[in-house]
Amino acid sequence: MTHERAGLPALDSDLVDVAKLITLYYADQPDPDNIDQRVSFGTSGHRGSSLKTSFNEFHILATTQAIVEYRRRQGTDGPLFLAKDTHGLSEPAWASALEVLAANDVQVLIDSRDGYTPTPALSHAILAYNRGRSSGLADGIVITPSHNPPPDGGFKYNPPDGGPASSEATGWIQDRANAIIASGMTSVRRIPLATALAQDSTGTYDFLEEYARDLPNVLDLDAVRDSGITLGADPMGGAAVAYYGHIAEMHGLDLTVVNPRVDPTWRFMTLDWDGKIRMDCSSPFAMANLVGMKDDFRVAFGNDADADRHGIVTPG
Repeated sequence: MTHERAGLPALDSDLVDVAKLITLYYADQPDPDNIDQRVSFGTSGHRGSSLKTSFNEFHILATTQAIVEYRRRQGTDGPLFLAKDTHGLSEPAWASALEVLAANDVQVLIDSRDGYTPTPALSHAILAYNRGRSSGLADGIVITPSHNPPPDGGFKYNPPDGGPASSEATGWIQDRANAIIASGMTSVRRIPLATALAQDSTGTYDFLEEYARDLPNVLDLDAVRDSGITLGADPMGGAAVAYYGHIAEMHGLDLTVVNPRVDPTWRFMTLDWDGKIRMDCSSPFAMANLVGMKDDFRVAFGNDADADRHGIVTPG
């Protein structure tokens, strides 16, 4: 049944308490005997919420340590690209992951702009680095629950092929992370964030610039520009927020970013079919703001928080 307020703007009562969300990330600890509080990998990653003790610091520390051990077993010894989206839990999870990666002497590359990174940009970075290499391959972690509601966090591993991790990989990482938590976290190596950031093994990478510059190799942007087509883009408060404007400027596109706002409560969203805030670009309810602008552009499009799903709106 469709909620009576589906497609209408969010109210204050719909918003997550971000301070509480982050406090519980650090304060609560999962019960390893509670199946709902264990690390559970779906499509390449673990998702949950600190409000349900299913996405907390212990989950991220243990999962990152498990990824360190998994990549060593696979002989993956190149850099690991570390990215995050705009969900409220992404920043603390990013910090926790970096503390573990640096403590384990993993070469980590983080965003040089200290911004947000869509999943396609992380995948591009991995593939671009690995092109022509047979050893010293890179992989990555992207911290995002995709289109999930604001209280959720997500933690995904991308192997050297740049795509979602296989079930073999996710199964091993999930089981090892849960074993680490059950054994009291004694296997986790960790250093303070400031120390991790100062490590020689921690470097930077310009995800945005490298991704935008390479686009003409896969898309005929000259044809798009020369057509005079008007484009509208709604990042829906997600990780692509800085990407569309940069791409438009670099390649001379008539593209307007209709919503440049980032807010971990997503107070600018319209409610999805069930009355929840959800950045689902396949839903006309979540896309109601962009649908209302359908006659302003020849083509308009929106994407979820990590920009691996897209919705198209045209006039009519």
